[in-house]
Amino acid sequence: MEITKNYKKTQLASYLGFVTQAICANFVPLLFITFHSSYGVSFSMLALISTCFFVTQLVVDFVCVGIVDKLGYRVCVIAAEVTSGLGLAGLAFLPDWLPSPYAGIMVCVVIYAIGSGLTEVLVSPIIEACPFENKDAMMSLLHSFYCWGSVAVILGSTAFFAVFGIENWKILALIWAVIPLYNIYNFATCPIESLVEDGNSMTMGQLFKTKAFWVFIVLMVCAGSSEIAMSQWASAFAESALHVSKTVGDLAGPCGFAICMGISRSLYGKFGEKVDLTIFMMASGIMCLVCYLLAGLAGIPILGLIGCAACGFSVGIMWPGSISISSQILPTGGTAMFALLALAGDLGGAVGPAIIGNVSQSAGDNLQAGVLAGIGFPIILVLTVLYIRKKYRKEKKK
Repeated sequence: MEITKNYKKTQLASYLGFVTQAICANFVPLLFITFHSSYGVSFSMLALISTCFFVTQLVVDFVCVGIVDKLGYRVCVIAAEVTSGLGLAGLAFLPDWLPSPYAGIMVCVVIYAIGSGLTEVLVSPIIEACPFENKDAMMSLLHSFYCWGSVAVILGSTAFFAVFGIENWKILALIWAVIPLYNIYNFATCPIESLVEDGNSMTMGQLFKTKAFWVFIVLMVCAGSSEIAMSQWASAFAESALHVSKTVGDLAGPCGFAICMGISRSLYGKFGEKVDLTIFMMASGIMCLVCYLLAGLAGIPILGLIGCAACGFSVGIMWPGSISISSQILPTGGTAMFALLALAGDLGGAVGPAIIGNVSQSAGDNLQAGVLAGIGFPIILVLTVLYIRKKYRKEKKK
């Protein structure tokens, strides 16, 4: 009981860390049309904002391999909150202060993307290092806060704009910035343990020579692609399926997807100790495949939307589950493994949406055809988990 009480602040700080990451990922895209009308930013330049955010995260994932163990988790995770908060707050000022509003926006995006990338790498191992009994369930519950954060950003921002007007978006940017700036105190004062004893963690070279590590990389690429491919296209899919406004499309598409994903992770967080993680992962992969097929083949629009939303539930366990399986089989993987797994997940998040977009365009802007092209990732994920289950169960019996 005493240990649980001591680490409650670590839990709170970690949960708010993922909420902050959700704010960084979802707030600015809600303002794209505003940037277009207020600052004259073209749609092609708007697209570069998301690309810049994503690429910055990938770079941070890679750089973390060499610096986190030297500087320590606490210093780096506080830096994550500082950069996230400054980047979000800067949106209220830099676009007007710099000669080019677009340059001001991009500077802020890079700053908070650094914080988002650090959060992605650091928070999972911080929770993994805490003395909790059921690490699988705790990891799933942790990642559910990204989902609930996404829902809060979409609903909260929509409500704010409806009441105060979208022209006051800079005030909202400052409000969202309060969360990471407050969380600096939590991470500065909470207990943070070492994931692996000094000198015992695997190096990047050792990981690259380990066959199991590459299996986990494949798993993370498939998990990232299965999740992000559908979530990135959820809004467009909702609009094309139901022919509704963008506001309703955002609520029905990405918000519905995030709610279902959050429910999945929360349920596993509560009841995970009663379920075999590998079986749950395979069942989720099969369900994900069914959802992609339903969204891609359904002739009735509402069925396609149900497939899109239900996909959120199916992918919920994939990312945190992949991390948990990896840390169980390679307990000395350390920071390098977590950083490279995050990089692999982000790589999958880049490849999946690109495949759907390119196939859709090749099929005459047929989004359903593009969605069908994404079925390979859940199939490979199921086969990979099946291989892990058989391979390492055999090794345990020896």
